Amino acid sequence: MFGRKPAPPPEPENCLPGRETPMAVPATHEVNGHPLQGPWPAGLDTLVVGMGCFWGAERLFWQLPGVYSTAAGYAGGTTPNPTYEETCTSMTGHTEAVLVVFDPNQVALDELMKVFWENHDPTQYMGQGGDIGSQYRSAVYANSADQLAAAESTRDTYQAHLTDAGYGEITTEIAPVGPFYYAEGYHQQYLAKHPGGYCNHGFCQVAYA
Repeated sequence: MFGRKPAPPPEPENCLPGRETPMAVPATHEVNGHPLQGPWPAGLDTLVVGMGCFWGAERLFWQLPGVYSTAAGYAGGTTPNPTYEETCTSMTGHTEAVLVVFDPNQVALDELMKVFWENHDPTQYMGQGGDIGSQYRSAVYANSADQLAAAESTRDTYQAHLTDAGYGEITTEIAPVGPFYYAEGYHQQYLAKHPGGYCNHGFCQVAYA
């Protein structure tokens, strides 16, 4: 039926079973040569965000000074070690996500959040652009109380700007981080390998500040 809202993520008991074996991924980042997986050097922090398709979202963050590494993956759901094909069924509970590894002495958390809010449509429910489904939902998964507070405070700031400009309500999921499952190797730094590949990210509605 026209106008029907996309479904939210399924309940855990309805998710696909997945597997115990983690996805094999390259050892190093295609762009900067840093490790793709931890343990990370002392002093670095991590943030996991979902902004729709992870290809363009990942590129936004690896370009930022102070970001040490990035990776495409699946977060916020139930199915352990899902495949891309499984995630695309909307039956794993996950959203396509980006792991951002950063040096807080070089890039502030608020700067990461500014990039997040400005470069996708956080008012769209369970999708991004023409990519529809809970696997494309907007999300911030925080690893500390400080990150949760930053996500919520920057959301409120950005909502005020959106409201002033006549846009709707932010639907972004903000929650404590759970497992981050790496996506298949061909997804990692996809737009560095395929510069003309699909990307629906960029400045979207209004400036954060």
